[in-house]
Amino acid sequence: MEIKKIEEPFSVCKVKDYSKVNFLDTFSFIAKTDEELSLVCLTQSVPDNTTEREDGWKAMRIQGELDFSLIGILSEISTVLAENKIGIFAISTYNTDYILVKEENYSNALKALARAGYEIV
Repeated sequence: MEIKKIEEPFSVCKVKDYSKVNFLDTFSFIAKTDEELSLVCLTQSVPDNTTEREDGWKAMRIQGELDFSLIGILSEISTVLAENKIGIFAISTYNTDYILVKEENYSNALKALARAGYEIV
């Protein structure tokens, strides 16, 4: 299975509303619950109505479209990283999954996944 590196830095944020999110940007992940409005975006695109933020994330994408019947893909990747003491922030989309790790762990995460048999592209 291929994992694609995404080189841009990401931020994980809480926002007042989504009015200032740049949806034309390459990456914008939003989540709304009864308790919060969350945004994961490129650090350079964090909107000014952010109430809390954590910078310093790097991302990778599981390549290809993952069928909903596939089981355990994210679990296997998170296990490899957990065994290497690397925490993750996971995002699932309709097509695939994205795994974010803190910048200081990014290189080690990619190496651990390569050792586990994943092709890093």
